[in-house]
Amino acid sequence: MNAPVLPLAGLVVVAVEQAVAAPFCTARLADAGARVIKIERPEGDFARGYDAVAKGQSSYFVWLNRGKESRVLDLGTDAGRATLRALVSGADVLVQNLKPGAMGRMGLAPEDLRAENPRLITCSISGYGETGPMAGRKAYDLLIQAESGLASVTGGPDEPSRVGISIVDIATGATAHAAVLEALIRRGITGEGVAISVSMFDVMADWLAVPLLQAEGGKPPARVGLAHPSIAPYGAFAAADGAMFLISIQSEREWARFCEAVLGDPMLPQDPRFSSNVARVAHRAETDALVAAAFAAADSGQLVQAMTRADTAFGRLSDMAGLSRHPHLRRMTVRTPRGDVSLPAPGAQFSDGPRHYGGVPGIGEGSDNHD
Repeated sequence: MNAPVLPLAGLVVVAVEQAVAAPFCTARLADAGARVIKIERPEGDFARGYDAVAKGQSSYFVWLNRGKESRVLDLGTDAGRATLRALVSGADVLVQNLKPGAMGRMGLAPEDLRAENPRLITCSISGYGETGPMAGRKAYDLLIQAESGLASVTGGPDEPSRVGISIVDIATGATAHAAVLEALIRRGITGEGVAISVSMFDVMADWLAVPLLQAEGGKPPARVGLAHPSIAPYGAFAAADGAMFLISIQSEREWARFCEAVLGDPMLPQDPRFSSNVARVAHRAETDALVAAAFAAADSGQLVQAMTRADTAFGRLSDMAGLSRHPHLRRMTVRTPRGDVSLPAPGAQFSDGPRHYGGVPGIGEGSDNHD
């Protein structure tokens, strides 16, 4: 099969970026065929030093910078700023996540760049937006998890917790990616570019709409660990052999089948305490105790058979070793300066054939797409 024609082939993206959020956005643009020119300071993106587990390189950087070119510029110099201006003058998209106002202080304000190149799409990523009382504050993933209230609804009853991945950065990068694609569609219709501003705080506030509405409605969600604050049974239970399973009952029909096939009590849904989800949530301790007892009396193989027969939604409580050998894990291989690295493949698959993913550049190097 011939290599697919990538949808963003021929487009040029200049990325004045560091860390995670903006690189997540531009990595997806590179995956789709755009030429992404990553601007790095002489010492490189500081995410290159986050760890050294991917053949001596940062796992973050290897994951988020495939298919890009690295261009070293010192934006503290006139020559560096002039070079950046020249690059942007011929670009389709500028993505940047410097501190708000930093581009303007260098004489490279997005609005001025767009005045020189009306088809340019600019996407500025920040912690709290371009204006407002906290616009100038430094913002990183965990800080926004705390400030937005995400940490307050994450964890167990005793204390809040962080989400175990850079969820704010990833969500922000995905939001920026979608916004850039919208702007490209708009430009295809109008011929004009647009300025986009994406704030990490705004993205998380949007994602927290349900717990916010619950709290403002007088029912703030409690931290319930691996349980669900609004659904029961929905949580983790141990089999007789120690295997942990998460189950999720989403309807009364599912509950009835689960009671018959797994709990061995088809009459249980007629008990007023367990007759509806609202009732089960009100009697969560009793509901969970029934499920826990049934699971503790069966080994994992028996439970898998019973839950499969009942068409129950369930999953094993796994870890990274489990993910590494999971039968559904799709992988891709990317070239790096220190050898090939295997990564999880992106979630979207396209019917026109498998995609080739470009290599990860060293500081100042091109990718294998645009050497």
